[in-house]
Order: sequence, then structure tokens, then C-alpha cells
Amino acid sequence: MGTQEARDLADAAVAKALKAGASYAEARVQATWEREFGLKNGEPQPSIFAEGYGIGIRVIAGGALGFAATNDMRKAAVGEVAVKAVRLAKASAALLQRPVVFDSAKPTTKRWAAPETRKIENADSAWLRGVLADIDGRIAKGKAGASIPGRLLYLSAELQERYYVNSDGSRVIGRVPRVSFGGSLTAIEGGTTAQRFIQQGETGGLEVVKRIRLAEKVVEEAEAMLKVLKASARPPTGVVDVVLSPELSGIAAHESVGHPQEADRVLGREGAQAGESYLKADSLGRKIGSDEANVSDDPGLPHSNGYAPVDDEGVAAKKRHLIRGGTINEFLQNRATAGQFGVKSNGAARAVSFDREPIIRMSNTFVEPGDYTTDEIFKEVKHGVFFKTFTEWNIDDKRLNQRYVALEAYLIEHGELKELVRAPVLEITTPRLWGSVKARSKHMEFEAATCGKGDPMQGAPVWTGGPETLLSGIRLGER
Repeated sequence: MGTQEARDLADAAVAKALKAGASYAEARVQATWEREFGLKNGEPQPSIFAEGYGIGIRVIAGGALGFAATNDMRKAAVGEVAVKAVRLAKASAALLQRPVVFDSAKPTTKRWAAPETRKIENADSAWLRGVLADIDGRIAKGKAGASIPGRLLYLSAELQERYYVNSDGSRVIGRVPRVSFGGSLTAIEGGTTAQRFIQQGETGGLEVVKRIRLAEKVVEEAEAMLKVLKASARPPTGVVDVVLSPELSGIAAHESVGHPQEADRVLGREGAQAGESYLKADSLGRKIGSDEANVSDDPGLPHSNGYAPVDDEGVAAKKRHLIRGGTINEFLQNRATAGQFGVKSNGAARAVSFDREPIIRMSNTFVEPGDYTTDEIFKEVKHGVFFKTFTEWNIDDKRLNQRYVALEAYLIEHGELKELVRAPVLEITTPRLWGSVKARSKHMEFEAATCGKGDPMQGAPVWTGGPETLLSGIRLGER
């Protein structure tokens, strides 16, 4: 992607758009490469070989945005698409209530790449199949202590390369290799079933599989399912304390903080697509949780699934402190929303392919660590439940009412983990959830996820995570 030919095409597209009447123009040449292999109950599934290469051009003309893309990389064809983007912008200008104004972001000139030691291009079907065959062999019937008759496993190696240029002076070359695993397991014991979807992934080369202990993690999940199948105790009634694991802390942070604090969602753009927000444009500074509620989004975490040190508007990304001390501190912004809010973009614009416009996205959203050890968190609880993993989550379009159903959960009595409880349900509002945060551990873990947003849909790789998080005064339900 750092080829001179690709850079020349993008540079020429920007110049062409400006000549056609754009007041601002940007071009993004993006290449994707993916290899994926699957096993279903030990049987190979069709391999996926996918490659894409093209250019996306976005402009401001007449106060409106226009976007067009093509995979025809001839100079004349790219020039035509640049002019088309300008025509689209001018045609929609009359429909706007207010003109689009980008913030005055500082231009970025940078070449960056996610670190890797074993090149992602060395992945092939044989390597992918070997990794999955090893995992499947460890969890097949009886080998993990339980019958796992339903096993759908996928492993992919993916590479994204891009060159970005805009008329403000930004020029960025980026490379993101990534390894991703997805597994759907169904366990059976004595006529009772349990299901679990596992997703793991990081940026990096083929070394990711060993670095994250992929096979061992899947085996641990399978063994936990056997324990869950044997659980018979009902969750406690009445008011209790709840300890959320890093997995539960992370999904809550992503769904009830990250999404409603996307500035485009706050302004209503996503209302007919991915949903709305319970927050308004004047909600900055609103107290939404306890002083212990601290949630951030950081695209610069090493090896992270959502690693993006420069966004797809050429803005150097930074850590975003979404909730600080229980207060709404900042929204995720792109250049257009930042211009509307009168702030600077915090580098949250991402696009998954050349033919998708960059929109506001999370990267790695998490609850900040606290001062307690994990043991000290549990010792704070006299009577409660530890939500270790979840089997289900739901949240409404405004990100206000939510429900989490635990898969592996334990009773806590006087600071000690006791027996498993079956399917406790945490059903709570966003202010109530974050208002009940009492303490956070120092221990941090992250889970890979794919975040959906936009129309056409853009499935963006992200991390969710956090520490063990103690919630006080919670009333649980059961399924």
C-alpha cells in the first residue's frame, strides 16, 4: 500500500475533487487480504479467500459531504469518481439544515504498523486447519470432561493496508495484521444443554495464536460449560452485591457507555440504523454514575483488536476518557461532529473497507482499573453473585435499559466464592448500573468483539474489557 502508484492515484483524486469545486477532499486507498478456515463438529468447512483493493473519495462541496468509491484503479476512472463525489455533495446541499464544517485538526504525516513477528501473509489453509484441528481434538466428546457435540470453529488471518491523504495536509500509511477466532460450543449433560460463543483476537502476526493461549482458553471454556451444566442452585433473591468479571465489565462499557457516547448517535444520525442515545448534545458534564465509574476508549493499546493510532480522517488518535468519576466527560468524535460541538476530533473515525465512509467507531472500550486486588474485591461482599461469563445480553436502541444473563456465575458468601448459581439475570438501567459501582480491581483482561454499525453495515474489530467491578445494592432475576 506504500507503493508510489497508489499514493499518486490518491493525490491525483484529491486534486481532481478540488478542481471540480470541493472545498475539502480526501482519498483513501485500502487493500484487504483474508484467509479463513472452519471446522464443524470436526468436519472441514469451505475455506474463504478474500481480497479487496480500491479507493474511497470523500469531499465537502456546497457545505455537504459526498462519498464515492471504486475498485477500478485506472487513473481516468479514479478521476471520474472524484468528480462524482463532488456532484453528490452539491446535489444534497439543499437538503441540509446546517452546512458540514470540519474541525481544524492538525495534519498528520505518519507511517505506522501493528507489530508482528510472523508475517500474516504466511497463513494458509493448512496452517489454519492445523490450529483448529488441535483445538477441536482437545474439546471433542469427553476430552474436556463434557460432551460437546456442537462445535463450530473458525480461524482467520487478515491484513488491512491503506494510504490516506487529504487537502489539509495529512498523509498516512498504515498496516494492520490481525488473527481472529470464533467458536460456538453446545454442551450436553444428562439432557441439559449449555451454549457459549467465544471470540478471541489481536493485531499481530501468526504468533497471536500462542501469545493469547488460544487452545488453552477454548479448553477452559469447554470445562467451564460442564460445571455450568451441573449447577442447580438458584440465584439469591433480595438486594445483593454483584461482582462483574472483566468480560461483563467490558460488554457493559461497550454497550451502555461507548455506543451512547458516539457523537453521531447523540446527534441522531444513527437513529434509523444502529439506534439512538439516551444522551443529548448538552449531556457533557452530566453525572451518570458513582465516583468509582470510570470508562475509557483507547485505540493505542498494544496488540489490541481495535488498534488504530491514526484514524481514517488522518487524525492522530488518543485515549478518550468517556466517563470520569461518574461524569460524562467526552463523546467519541469525528471531524464533522467535532466541528458541530466546537471541539477537536479525538480520532474516532474508522472505515472497514475502501467502499465504506469513515464513521465514528469505538476501538478498545473498557472500565478503568482501580486500587483493589481481585481477592479484596470479593472480600468486600458479604452476600452476592460473581458474574464470570455471559450467555446473553440485550440493550434497547437508546442504550438505557439492558439485561445480562450469566453463564458461569458463583454465589459469594462473606468474601468467598461458593457454589455455582444457574442463569442469574442483571436487568438494569444505565444510570443505575454505573451509579452502583463501588470498587474496581487492578486486574485487567480484554475480549475480542466485532462491533456492528452503519448502513451499509460495517463490522469493526474492537476489544472490550476491564477489571473485576463491584456493584452494590442490586436485585437480580433468573431465567
